[in-house]
Amino acid sequence: MSQYVSGKTVPRADTMAFLARTLDVTPEWLTTGTVTTNDAPDSKTADTSAASTSTEALLCSNTEMPARTSENADTKAHANNDTSARRAGTTSSNNDNTLTARSTTMREFKKSSKLNDVLYDVRGPALDEAHRMEKAGAHILKLNIGNPAPFGFRTPDEVVYDMASQLTDCEGYSDSKGLFSARKAIMQYAQLKHIPNVGMDDIYTGNGASELINLCMSALLNDGDEILIPSPDYPLWTASATLAGGKVVHYLCDEQSEWYPDLQDIRSKVTDRTKAIVIINPNNPTGALYPREVLQGIVDIAREHQLIIFSDEIYDRLVMDGLEHVSIASMAPDLFCVTFSGLSKSHMIAGYRIGWMILSGNKRVARDYIEGIDMLSNMRLCSNVPAQSIVQTALGGHQSVNDYIVPGGRVYEQREFVYNALKSIPGVSVVKPKAAFYIFPKLDVKKFNITDDERFAFDLLHDKKILITKGTGFNWHEPDHFRIVYLPRIEVLSEAMTDLADFLSYYRQ
Repeated sequence: MSQYVSGKTVPRADTMAFLARTLDVTPEWLTTGTVTTNDAPDSKTADTSAASTSTEALLCSNTEMPARTSENADTKAHANNDTSARRAGTTSSNNDNTLTARSTTMREFKKSSKLNDVLYDVRGPALDEAHRMEKAGAHILKLNIGNPAPFGFRTPDEVVYDMASQLTDCEGYSDSKGLFSARKAIMQYAQLKHIPNVGMDDIYTGNGASELINLCMSALLNDGDEILIPSPDYPLWTASATLAGGKVVHYLCDEQSEWYPDLQDIRSKVTDRTKAIVIINPNNPTGALYPREVLQGIVDIAREHQLIIFSDEIYDRLVMDGLEHVSIASMAPDLFCVTFSGLSKSHMIAGYRIGWMILSGNKRVARDYIEGIDMLSNMRLCSNVPAQSIVQTALGGHQSVNDYIVPGGRVYEQREFVYNALKSIPGVSVVKPKAAFYIFPKLDVKKFNITDDERFAFDLLHDKKILITKGTGFNWHEPDHFRIVYLPRIEVLSEAMTDLADFLSYYRQ
């Protein structure tokens, strides 16, 4: 049967007639999904010639079976009801009419309307096009996603060894919040970050911080609840809040002020429906690091309006130039805060999928919300247990990431190179990132006549085989930015920047 459904094999005429009789449909419906108004779909008298005609039709048909299943279930349910009626000494006068009125077209399944405003262009249409080009033989330089491993960043040997040694102990579920050893290590890390009022029960491990962001938005937001999220942002935040039914209100980060959040803009956008504010610090996509005075301004606004603070700090150990990362939760002991972090970036193990969130501050005001978080956490049973098993190892001892972010280290030197290369290209301006491994340059849209940044991304991909992410993919309001991941080695970045400069020397939309 599966061979017939897939179109790999065409049934013989007698087989087609047999299938039609068995499924209570006409051969015509079986092959095309439609019937004429005079045909009864449950006819068992289809002759061989009709089956032969239907067999030929099958050669041109791509119709699949699953949609028919529900229709046949309806027909059989009606037939069962009709049989019961006859046994009771009655007849169903409208039986033929009901069968004839059955839908004559295949049912089509569409995505939920809840996804209409959900976007994730880091892995969007441009990546799909890159995959198509690769299948055709092209080599694509992917500067679209912060995935360290393909660019030669290796997991510390001790982490790999410890995971391998513990695999046989990780075959079952853990507690839904995570292994004791992992949560203990995270709690101690929170103490080093001066995050107040954190116990073991306030820590949740996840399959990356991304899972926990989604979980938190689902547990918090009712339809129409507002949440403040930066623009530009990491698009998962906007997507998760939107999917949960919330109304995302974007506040501006000011490029002229090192991409810091515009406190006046934040204040102007708070309403009586605002539940929370999100900060991404260090920031993705800009690489900005927020100083203490900016964080204090955000705390003051949150305190005035009794907002939850969600702080995405996944890049907190990738800070350069001798600067210090400050956790905003350490400045807000009287507010309910949720802090997200993990090992994907700092330990170059994005594929292990291990992140966490820390609840801190005034948890009394969020008791009911925390019950919702616990419920959703329990529903997914637990996060990846082998990855949890190495959290203690990863957070203790020598932190290899520190070797990357000082002069002579790969991340530091690659940032220096790509920043200087970009600012030397006519029509490009850029703010130097202070953390992470992203840079968010600006294009002179008048010079290049750019009105559509997705088209720009596609044109660059087609001409130079370089994949970047468009700026509007980060919920930025103008088509004048794009994000580059500077994880490749300098020799690869050098070739890419040369190609980009050449492309922009002639490019006009």
